[in-house]
Amino acid sequence: MKTRILGAITAAALSATAALAADLKVGFVYVGPINDGGWTQIHHENALVMKEYFGDKVEMVYQENVAEGADSERVMTQMALQGTDLIYTTSFGYGDPTISVAKKFPNVKFEHATGYQRAENVSTYSARFYEGRAIQGHIAGSMTKSNIVGYIASVPIPEVVRGINSAYIHAKKVNPDVEFKIIWIYTWLDPAKEADAAQALIEQGADVILQHTDTTAPHAAAQKAGNVITFGQAADMADYGPSPRVSSIIDNWAPYYIERTQAVLDGTWSSVDTWHGIGDQMVGIGEISSAVPTDVKIEALALKFRIASGEYEPFTGPLNKQDGTPWLAEGETADDGALAGMMFYVEGIEGDVP
Repeated sequence: MKTRILGAITAAALSATAALAADLKVGFVYVGPINDGGWTQIHHENALVMKEYFGDKVEMVYQENVAEGADSERVMTQMALQGTDLIYTTSFGYGDPTISVAKKFPNVKFEHATGYQRAENVSTYSARFYEGRAIQGHIAGSMTKSNIVGYIASVPIPEVVRGINSAYIHAKKVNPDVEFKIIWIYTWLDPAKEADAAQALIEQGADVILQHTDTTAPHAAAQKAGNVITFGQAADMADYGPSPRVSSIIDNWAPYYIERTQAVLDGTWSSVDTWHGIGDQMVGIGEISSAVPTDVKIEALALKFRIASGEYEPFTGPLNKQDGTPWLAEGETADDGALAGMMFYVEGIEGDVP
């Protein structure tokens, strides 16, 4: 009798354990800490939204502070060996490692953020950040008093160059006297370098700072200097509002994470390239603060609406390349191929693309 009871208890326990087992194990690889206030934090927060949506169906694992290169390949390999079914690799420099590990684990699905290399089990996804840069450029050009806008650039790839060009084009439209000063720090995140770059730009006369880097360090530097405005990058960075932070680009990854994770659960996942913007709500524009004049705010919101509706494309001619070579004729728009490979400045920006 005792044996039968123990057997029944054991069977029930095993059944309960099986019932609690997740249907899918999903991993995230992050280049920075999950509390960086920007790029990595917003990825992690959106990953948690995905986890909450699926509940016990999904087990979520992650690794933060993973350097691009060999370290990331090691982390991805370990995740795959531990039975992870779907791995999101969330930094541009994870491209080669993602492809390398994917070849070794053909039954594991990979999603590489901001990348361009795909395979049968590797998809890529990114957001049209340059659409948000157009709105930031409009506000920057309208609000600068010194006519000098500083730009902290991270890594010289088309994504970053597109953002610089888009911001400059739209600042120049409202302020023909505006000048951009650009400092490249050659990394996605380094609070000390970001703060130093912001301070250097302020010392050069910039009273507006834009950034394509991952932390809030530039905001802190601007706040300390006073009379300098900034924009949130990837996350809202609203703790620095209403000034210096006057608006932001917010990356909204959660709907994508839910959709792609659901596809794996359903057995319908396939390799795709996704590049969405404001209209698809993958790029959000953070609240425009009370520090922005009402007329400028109205103009910025109107620009947002025109971009979201498809009425207006940020790269619309006439536009020349930096050397004066004609690029886009009057009314002509840049196609995705041209945008994806953009490694040149538009006319009016000084300095060289590294």
